[in-house]
Amino acid sequence: MDQNEIFLFNEGRLLEAYRSLGAHVTDGGVTFRVWAPGARNVYVTGDFNGWGKSLPLTPVESSGIWEGTVSEAAEGSLYKYLIETEDGRTLEKADPYAFMAEMRPSTASIVHTLVSSWTDDRWMEGRNRKDHLKEPMNIYEVHAGSWKRKPLSDPANASEWEKTSNFLTYTELADELIPYIKEMGYTHIELMPVMEHPLDASWGYQVTGYFAATSRFGEPEGLKYLINKAHRNNIGVILDWVPGHFCRDAHGLSEFNGKFLYEKDLHPNWGTAKFDFGRPEVRTFLLSNAHFWLEEYHADGIRVDGVSSMLYLNFGVENKKDYKFNRYGTEENLEATAFLRELSRMVGERHPGAVLIAEESTAWPLVTYPPKDGGLGFHYKWDMGWMHDTLDYFSTDFDYRPANHGKLTFSQMYHYSENFVLAFSHDEVVHGKCSLIGKMPGDYWRKFADLRTMMFYQMTYPGAKLNFMGNEWAPFIEWREYEELEWFLPEQYESHRKHRELIKALNHLYRADKALYDNDFAPEGFSWIDPDNSTQKVLSYERISASRRQRDYAVLNLGIEPFGRFRIGVDKPGTYVILLNTDDEAYGGSGCVKERSFAAEKIPYHGRPYSIEISLPPLGAVLVRRTHA
Repeated sequence: MDQNEIFLFNEGRLLEAYRSLGAHVTDGGVTFRVWAPGARNVYVTGDFNGWGKSLPLTPVESSGIWEGTVSEAAEGSLYKYLIETEDGRTLEKADPYAFMAEMRPSTASIVHTLVSSWTDDRWMEGRNRKDHLKEPMNIYEVHAGSWKRKPLSDPANASEWEKTSNFLTYTELADELIPYIKEMGYTHIELMPVMEHPLDASWGYQVTGYFAATSRFGEPEGLKYLINKAHRNNIGVILDWVPGHFCRDAHGLSEFNGKFLYEKDLHPNWGTAKFDFGRPEVRTFLLSNAHFWLEEYHADGIRVDGVSSMLYLNFGVENKKDYKFNRYGTEENLEATAFLRELSRMVGERHPGAVLIAEESTAWPLVTYPPKDGGLGFHYKWDMGWMHDTLDYFSTDFDYRPANHGKLTFSQMYHYSENFVLAFSHDEVVHGKCSLIGKMPGDYWRKFADLRTMMFYQMTYPGAKLNFMGNEWAPFIEWREYEELEWFLPEQYESHRKHRELIKALNHLYRADKALYDNDFAPEGFSWIDPDNSTQKVLSYERISASRRQRDYAVLNLGIEPFGRFRIGVDKPGTYVILLNTDDEAYGGSGCVKERSFAAEKIPYHGRPYSIEISLPPLGAVLVRRTHA
């Protein structure tokens, strides 16, 4: 490393630290560099020296970095660092900057040179020119280990290893997932963390190898293949990223030099360690890592997990006696907020067109405002309030819905304070919360009808969209990370197959209809027709494109009784047609609505000069548009 790199590393500003630290093949073998300040000695050990203690590294001035070149090591070598601590212990540590790691439960790092063969220039150039806030964003959230799995050749006699490790490779996943996403009409995939992690049941949210694509699914180039293939099919890829905390497994970052180094504190809820955002070298590590996935893997965005746990010093602390406060006497984590603003500036400067999404569940203000305006700099924030209110309403028995009607309208009170993503994520279909259809009241038919209406509400309400894999065919069981989704449901059962057809139709309609996306984050893109009809359990609103040339009218019947004639106000004379009806027989509905077009009458209604009378199906919704005068 040259003096400038060392300076920037120790200042927290070396954004490509992974090019210097870690293991890199050179003409003389492999050069290893690791940050371990305060260590007595550091050795590299691996399959090239019998895992012995014969290869000491040399400290680089006072930088805390140790380095050395090992002629015996080569591409593919397994290795770790042996770190002698100040109190005389010897720790075995994986390389924090390694590009590849052994398949769990083994924990060694692997010398690996990343190879790229990108053919996505057209996508990347187009992405960087577009305003993503005016483009459709409909995200399919994927857990790579359980979307699909390889069939066991002999299930009855399979070993526990075979039963838990029959993953598709990145390449196999790409070849099945990308065509499916394209057919279904989603615009983006969001991959739950694919960084190396020791425990399958953590779903990737407790990381040990931040720069290593997990070996569960093959070599890192396979992940590049997946992203490249997505881009070639006009599909964006967002990666989940966990800068708030990391697991405390002995081979990982935890107490890396024998005491807190990467961490500042322990998380009271999750048993993990919280990054020390005040330490410059830790900021270098995390900023380099975000840059790495955007630069080296062409990711189109990062969804930052657990932002709330980063923002508040006392997040998860139950005993007020243990509370901590910043220099102003408040609970905000000033170092974490400064880091997030640095992150957003880096993404904006280095990766135009890439998006930052916050999973943030509190009322922290200005999450999606730029740092210059006092914001955190994210582009989008998950709307956890909308999600909870929506699920609460749709899980309410039909007779009791009038009292809860406000849950469907309240979000308009704050909706334009941030750029929101409407998310039905993995967190809503696990740990006893039931699957989406399991939350719906009523008998079998009503459950499906109710869910169809809820999905219509999500897709026609302003905001970007996200759904967890499997939501598209309404499985009754919760998601289980240790086995593949129930693909037999849409293949063998008509109700599940037809529900998927509805989701497919909604996705394609959303993607083609500017009224449903290009004015999502401005109040001019939405107008209530009647937000207050709780007695009849009917909700109606209008979606308006930025040009105002496209206007869609959404009418939802949230009760079990159909309406043969239901009047709604419209703005202009002419003929109005149904773009989509959730009650169509093709989607599993009753098919009771036969009309497809309606003539506007000069009868003022809902404060508008004209009106139309439409039929409303039970537990159903229709989207209507004017076609001509």
